[in-house]
Amino acid sequence: MTASPVPPATRPDPLAPADLGPVRLRNRVIKSATFEGVTTGALVTDALIDFHVAVGAGGAGMTTVAYLAVSPEGRTERDQVYWRPEALPGLRRLTEAVHATGAAVSAQIGHAGPVANSRSNGLPSLSPSTRPNPLSMSLDRAASEADIRRIIDDHARATRYAIEVGFDAVEVHLGHNYLASSFLSPKINRRKDSWGGPLERRAEFARRILQAVGEAADGRIAVLAKMNMADGVPGGLWLDESLLFAQMLERDGHVDALELTGGSSLLNPMYLFRGDVPIREMAETQRGIVKLGMKLFGRLVFSHYPYEPLYFRDYARQFRDAVNLPLVLLGGITDLAGMNAAMDDGFEFVAMARALLREPDLINRIQAESSTQSLCIHCNLCAASIFTGTRCPLANTPETVKPAGLLA
Repeated sequence: MTASPVPPATRPDPLAPADLGPVRLRNRVIKSATFEGVTTGALVTDALIDFHVAVGAGGAGMTTVAYLAVSPEGRTERDQVYWRPEALPGLRRLTEAVHATGAAVSAQIGHAGPVANSRSNGLPSLSPSTRPNPLSMSLDRAASEADIRRIIDDHARATRYAIEVGFDAVEVHLGHNYLASSFLSPKINRRKDSWGGPLERRAEFARRILQAVGEAADGRIAVLAKMNMADGVPGGLWLDESLLFAQMLERDGHVDALELTGGSSLLNPMYLFRGDVPIREMAETQRGIVKLGMKLFGRLVFSHYPYEPLYFRDYARQFRDAVNLPLVLLGGITDLAGMNAAMDDGFEFVAMARALLREPDLINRIQAESSTQSLCIHCNLCAASIFTGTRCPLANTPETVKPAGLLA
């Protein structure tokens, strides 16, 4: 089954205002979450504010702050912001600064689960089932019933905090094998209790999280769920189950839109990124045995997927046929032609990441000249910068020659 195209005469203009739940956006372009790596002490910094102000001033309808952990052990590393009273003044400064540009701002909330680095956090990392954690060279602890209930409540608390400090939306992270996504994965979730087994049980944790978030939001802000269409690993979540999961979320009625993604930060990160694999540069961001292992075996661990425009489009069209919820198309959208193709397929919003890292003002430039093309060359050197301040290393160089040393 393929999506029914929207007639050009009725196709939404991606650069015109649109409603996302209770929020009015100035256009249909969302800066998707990319961990910024500039939050020393797990608090908002001027650099984080500047990062998102640049995106807002550059014309995006909404920028997404990533990643705001709901629990202290749910951070991917110790300098990641997590929701607590000490973080609120800085987050309020951030939302006010973004609003001054005319853009809306969303908070990505969630729990990293097995993607958390327990050695960095000084707290045990959690997973559906006990498993080795290559990030910390230790074991993830299987989440207990008490952990599950607490983390659900933590999502609701984070949502109330987000409203308090002025966010327009929360994006609940259900992808990339973070905790909720790992519960959905039949490869990672080996539980024998009511939280494991058939999809209905593996999906219960995520559904309860969204129920708690939706009730806390109470229509005051938009609620998005970022969910995997496919984990990209043998035995993981695949389209047959993710389509059913999306239908569950639609019936539950707690979200205003789904942002469709794929891949596993834990087991196959390049499935999300596509393009070049900067093994050497990524290895240099690590320490000790992890750094050595990445240098020696990185080419075996990091699969290569050639880049192509709208690379998740074929998967996402199946969701467009399966649900009536507003959908955000992500992956390889860099110009107006790609945005219009998404609108033709019936998607309501598009998400951009790497192109806006290279050129935060890309949307303004497209509005001024519709034929504008992104300078992003999909080298993924930005992915190697995440722990030292996520950026495009080529941002000030107009040349499109790829740097040496990349796995293409």
